[in-house]
Amino acid sequence: MQLNLTKNDPWLQPFEAIIEGRHQDAIDKERDLISNAGSLDAFANAHHYFGLHQSPDGGWIFREWAPNATGITLIGDFSGWKQAERFALSRVPGSNGVWQLNLKPGDIRHGDHYKMIVRWPGGEGERIPAYATRVVQDEATKLFSAQVWCPPHPYQWLTPARFDPDTKPLMIYECHIGMAQEREGVGTYAEFRDLILPRIAADGYNAIQIMAIQEHPYYGSFGYHVSSFFAASSRFGTPEDLKSLIDKAHSLGIAVIMDIVHSHAVKNELEGLGNLAGDPAQYFYGDQRREHPAWDSLCFDYGKNEVLHFLLSNCKYWMEEYRFDGFRFDGVTSMLYYNHGLGQAFGGYDDYYNGNQDTNAITYLTLANKLIHQLNPRAITIAEEMSGMPGLAIPFKDGGIGFDYRMAMGIPDYWIKLLKERKDEDWKPTSIFWELTNRRADEKTISYAESHDQALVGDKTIIFRLIDKEMYWHMMVGDDDMTVARGMALHKMVRLVTASTINGGYLNFMGNEWGHPEWIDFPRQGNGWSHKYARRQWSLVDRSDLKYQFLNAFDNAMVALISGVYNFQALPVVKLWEKDDDQILAYRRGDLIFVFNFNPSKSFTGYGILAEPGEYEVVLSSDNPLFGGYGNIDESVRHLTQTDPLYTPLGREWLRLYLPARSAQVLRKKSRPAPNRSRKK
Repeated sequence: MQLNLTKNDPWLQPFEAIIEGRHQDAIDKERDLISNAGSLDAFANAHHYFGLHQSPDGGWIFREWAPNATGITLIGDFSGWKQAERFALSRVPGSNGVWQLNLKPGDIRHGDHYKMIVRWPGGEGERIPAYATRVVQDEATKLFSAQVWCPPHPYQWLTPARFDPDTKPLMIYECHIGMAQEREGVGTYAEFRDLILPRIAADGYNAIQIMAIQEHPYYGSFGYHVSSFFAASSRFGTPEDLKSLIDKAHSLGIAVIMDIVHSHAVKNELEGLGNLAGDPAQYFYGDQRREHPAWDSLCFDYGKNEVLHFLLSNCKYWMEEYRFDGFRFDGVTSMLYYNHGLGQAFGGYDDYYNGNQDTNAITYLTLANKLIHQLNPRAITIAEEMSGMPGLAIPFKDGGIGFDYRMAMGIPDYWIKLLKERKDEDWKPTSIFWELTNRRADEKTISYAESHDQALVGDKTIIFRLIDKEMYWHMMVGDDDMTVARGMALHKMVRLVTASTINGGYLNFMGNEWGHPEWIDFPRQGNGWSHKYARRQWSLVDRSDLKYQFLNAFDNAMVALISGVYNFQALPVVKLWEKDDDQILAYRRGDLIFVFNFNPSKSFTGYGILAEPGEYEVVLSSDNPLFGGYGNIDESVRHLTQTDPLYTPLGREWLRLYLPARSAQVLRKKSRPAPNRSRKK
């Protein structure tokens, strides 16, 4: 039977056999994996078997998968960090390299630090267990070790998750715990819960996407060089602190999405999995594909069942233990292709089906999505993917890989290119509208003007590209600097046109909604290990004498407007008017009409846009003084459409508006015209 993916897209039919083949690969692999467990859910329980667990009698059981090892011994606080026979593991007979140690009550205690001494033919080394759920760094030595974590009073959850992504647009606030605070230092889960979550709730966002949760040795990696996949980063606090943060978010109606990294792993051997037991290919490819050519990291071997066991269980662990509502999978493009998508243009469908596809990775991603949605049918999965592979965000039953959303990564690239290369007079509404709405009709996307990527050193945020150094001198209320005025006007317009054309969700990186100045630069040798730029200066937006408050107020109003429309993301985006000469763009979504005048110098009086007959009121204006505008749009005026013998029989009439230069306004239809009324054009 033909899959819906190819049935609904004739251009894919030449590749039908390949698409059906990858679909069957996932079916076959799932059948193989669950042959003993009975279900994918039951299979993905490695975290309940491996690692350190308390037994019913108060003792402990520790297991590690290390087929190349010749011996494993636990060392730690409990042994004076020396090897002792009583802490030596034994190989489980008949297993594929499973080692086990049974400990009595009192042999180890909550809070003890520990590692493994792993021996293999020709060598040995200290290692952190692959399934360690708590890993901490010693302040003096800077070395990492696992930590026994079994508090006497486990966290008691208070609030169930309530978010339903099917009835409202997903409005995501992308965030990083460590740099969310204002002080120069590393922020904590508790600080984020108490200081930042209330801001996010007040701003109207209904989801947070948290970066850098999985433990990573180098803080400046932004969390993308993971060492311990089952451990929440201890530099931000305890597991209970993270659970309390998630619980608080749920109480505020905010879904919590984890930025999960399964596309690669850190190369560090002392902290990571790269050479756990003398076999570099235990978790990773053993050939030329082992090292990622661009990321200085290691690539998982998705063809091994043990690796699938590890990664699928990792997905389940974070949902089960911490109640995450879903995942944003990092680096999906890198996973999909043997060449990681590097240096490839992806200009046509042939580029997706030319033998470059990593079928093992595609199978893993398919099964991961299937498992996640079995565990929670309302879970959210997002693919960070730039090649545009068809079917990525299509349900598995229809022939897709099963993500709910894909990141619209071309949009921020478009805005950067426009800001860098085009004068304001050359901004073309036709180009803007096409870029924002050019997507597969059968796949939902997350649109965004900028994310954390654009805020890093070496790049620039939109506000910094627009205003640059003038932000340091002319952001005071009452200062009429024209560079700042232009920057604020376009900042609002870029965000509104991006957020209002979504077909799935919208994402913003923390602080960018109000134009956070400067860049992100994590502590490193090159900056003297400074935290000066690895923080968010919230006091700027809180000050009544600065203009940041206006950008924040506009973002709040924009988010509230979009979130207040039932199923906004599913409403058709109907183009009403675009004229590049005037730089005017207008489109309708439901009862809302969005009108943009990108012209930097020319305002229009009585500008006509063809719309449905009726009465319209202004519900949002970027030119409102509350948002740092000039108040040139009279928002109290009710606009009645004007008949036209040419268009009225077609169900359209003229909506005539005053459109100030560099402004946007949103109108809502109030009522239909009375029968037989007569109005002049």
